[in-house]
Amino acid sequence: MSGSPPRVLLTIGDPNGIGPELAVKAVMAAQEHPAFNPVLVGDRCVVEPLARWAGMTVRETADGLATPMTDVVDLLPVHSLPAGAFAPGRVTAEAGKATVAYLERAVRCLQGGGACGIVACPHSETAVNAAGISFDGYPSLLAELVGARPDQVFLMLIGAGLRIVHATLHESLRDALRRLTPELVHGAARAAVETLQAQGIPSPRIGVFGINPHAGEGGLFGDEDLRVTAPAVERLRAAGIDASGPVGADLMLADSGFDAFVAMYHDQGHIPVKLLAGRSAAAMTIGAGVRFSSVGHGAGFDIAGTGTADPDAVVGALRLVGAAETHMSAPGTFGATS
Repeated sequence: MSGSPPRVLLTIGDPNGIGPELAVKAVMAAQEHPAFNPVLVGDRCVVEPLARWAGMTVRETADGLATPMTDVVDLLPVHSLPAGAFAPGRVTAEAGKATVAYLERAVRCLQGGGACGIVACPHSETAVNAAGISFDGYPSLLAELVGARPDQVFLMLIGAGLRIVHATLHESLRDALRRLTPELVHGAARAAVETLQAQGIPSPRIGVFGINPHAGEGGLFGDEDLRVTAPAVERLRAAGIDASGPVGADLMLADSGFDAFVAMYHDQGHIPVKLLAGRSAAAMTIGAGVRFSSVGHGAGFDIAGTGTADPDAVVGALRLVGAAETHMSAPGTFGATS
């Protein structure tokens, strides 16, 4: 792939959401500023009307290896959505099933050497589960597809100069707290370290958030940090990793010297990134052994089909995955978005 923009597979996400529009707009952005070469993965019946709307034509590719052409949308076709089931704005089981089929096809292509990584447009957990598929987000599905252990694959939310890895993700707070162990927190931090080292940061500085307010205040506000996060940090330090914590997230986030943080549960990590980065945040899956990113926003059913969806987050995710291939990121800045 040297000498040309890195080829990235771009699944269209939930076909009834804004994903297909975002994907076509990302192709338009790539043709204006070719930092990456997206190949869409999805149903032609969904992509083609949007391509025509954008003044482009669709060209199918069986292996993702097509040479990019002006005003052409390259498509790795998946025949999943039934005729008549393309209904922008509707949450349906058919669209949920198709969302999973697109990622399955993209993973097979990636494993066959057809691209350097995958970016997935937004999904709907409700739609996928309505199809009878147990699904709590892209990280666990990707782990299943590549044969990785789910407790070794994590979400890193990236935006506004922050990188926050989530030890737990889409589950009730009760279940998340029950599932937290020193091993899980240690694994999330190690996945962050390995990801950043691969991108040119030789000794990443990792901050580990506490579980309780003030990281438990020495046991005054609960002993969970004494039992879970503190042992994890000790183990990281013993392995030579520059890890700090546990410290309350509010205090630790004020320190700009960290390369990444480890959050204990969904909102602890999502709120700061989404507050500062808004819809531009990227959602990178780490620990699965493949380059994969999605976006930090939802499927946007309320504006699907209106032509008003903002592709900036998808374009940013494509740049993120493309940079991982070409090593364009400078040490200390990989994944940071403004």
